[in-house]
Amino acid sequence: MNIFADFNNRISKAVEALDLKTPDGARPDTSRIGVEPPRDASHGDLATNAAMVLAKPLGMNPRALAERLAVELRRDADIATVEVAGPGFVNLRLADRFWHGLLGQVLAKGRDFGRSALGGGRKANVEYVSANPTGPMHVGHCRGAVVGDALANLMGFAGWDVTKEYYINDAGSQIDVLGRSALLRYREALGETIGEIPAGLYPGDYLKPVGQALAAEFGTRLNQMPEDEALAIVKDRTVDAMMVMIREDLAALNVHHEVFYSERTLHADNAAAIRSAVNDLTLKGFIYHGTLPPPKGQLPEDWEDREQTLFRSTDVGDDIDRPLVKSDGSYTYFAADVAYLKDKWKRGFEEMIFILGADHGGYVKRMEALARAMTDGQAKLTVLLCQLVKLFRDGEPVRMSKRSGEFVTLRDVVDEVGRDAIRFMMLYRKSDAPLDFDFAKVTEQSKDNPVFYVQYASARTHSVFRQAREQMGAVADAPRATLAAAAHLLADEGELALIRKLAEYPRLIEQAATAHEPHRLAFYLYDLASAFHAQWNRGTETPALRFVKVNEPELTHARLGLVQAVSDVIASGLAIIGADAPEEMR
Repeated sequence: MNIFADFNNRISKAVEALDLKTPDGARPDTSRIGVEPPRDASHGDLATNAAMVLAKPLGMNPRALAERLAVELRRDADIATVEVAGPGFVNLRLADRFWHGLLGQVLAKGRDFGRSALGGGRKANVEYVSANPTGPMHVGHCRGAVVGDALANLMGFAGWDVTKEYYINDAGSQIDVLGRSALLRYREALGETIGEIPAGLYPGDYLKPVGQALAAEFGTRLNQMPEDEALAIVKDRTVDAMMVMIREDLAALNVHHEVFYSERTLHADNAAAIRSAVNDLTLKGFIYHGTLPPPKGQLPEDWEDREQTLFRSTDVGDDIDRPLVKSDGSYTYFAADVAYLKDKWKRGFEEMIFILGADHGGYVKRMEALARAMTDGQAKLTVLLCQLVKLFRDGEPVRMSKRSGEFVTLRDVVDEVGRDAIRFMMLYRKSDAPLDFDFAKVTEQSKDNPVFYVQYASARTHSVFRQAREQMGAVADAPRATLAAAAHLLADEGELALIRKLAEYPRLIEQAATAHEPHRLAFYLYDLASAFHAQWNRGTETPALRFVKVNEPELTHARLGLVQAVSDVIASGLAIIGADAPEEMR
């Protein structure tokens, strides 16, 4: 239950009960009423702006309206106190009985607490990573992979029907270069001395196994074919081999896509899909023949000083119209984007999210414009940019890879620090902010290492139950309903503060999913873990506050219920992030 939404409804009903009317006799519009946590926790549990937003339409003094509203809200048995503050804010402090009941709801729902129907089952496509299949995943791909995967999980938990997609850039000049590079390694595998890899080809040793596989499959036959025929075969085999490697690298990071979409399919049958998509835009009036002025600064690769086929993207929010056909008659890269977006729209996706590197900032407006034009404004398209990750070891920059000698591979990082540390820390900054990743700090067992601190809280919750079983036997295995029934015994402020923190989770899920900001979840889990550790430490210092009270089984049930609820929410949040919730730390 989202208590903020719940009390928003209660406050709206309280306003209705006051039977207020605007000067023209209408009922006030309550849609702008908001309920938030107060900035200062000492002011209460909830704060509402109801009187502030309704006073002007009603022609009333905000504070006077707040006082009337306060009288009505005091009738609610779940509200302990109501105070009017400042020019008309209303602060609410909820009764302990409300928090006890909410703990029962957490226990009843378990790891589904916080699951929302906000998305309404709308189909959403989250496309992320989509690296060129020309080599192993490097650390530059890591952040986008984690952000995209966690966001897809988060939106699914919040009620969207989400598809995780990888767009394989398997068309274009980089694939020709890849094929020629693999063909060279094939000749090497046959025993030919190839010398230094020519400039412009991919030099990595990761192509040696591809060359060996080609030699084993074809012997010397590729050397006897016309070059274009041999190259076509080699490109297919090499892209397949690269995608196997990429899937394995992503799996090591616990990233699994449901759809791998090949760009080559858009160019099949003489680019039929692209022609169809461009025709659609033509019928909508967005295609014309004209010239573009030279853009300011460095000229982009697709700019040509000639009349050409253009997408009238400035009509739908872009800065400049976009070319679709090159001077040689072939389609631009953006033309393939047009066809790809049309395909997503035909597959029924109402929301399309692209996770791109910060160097793709120029794509944002053109893609947003394209979505407006192609779907008549019906689809929502969002581009999220991920800033660079800088690697450090004890404060010193890390530049080289153990395996490739050219760049730090994603697998290098996973092998060294583990997937959980990577996934959590990649979300411990907003995606559009630079991130420093220090190998030493993310493996440190201290409060300063957020992933350790959260997983340690998970392990501690399980240790409480192990202790209870050792000291009290069957008491520790009571059903959740029994734990919930004892919740009324929780009276310590630290215990109630933990329940309040748990109560924030449903709202956090909905806000993070709506804003496309999965980093909020990482921050929340750290705060929840901190609150739990603090209560644990209070019990260490004050025996009366310990979770397990051997001579007080009912109070132990109540506290075990609180511990179980914390364990459930931590496990739920870590699952969305894509990390484990350990039962013990080794």
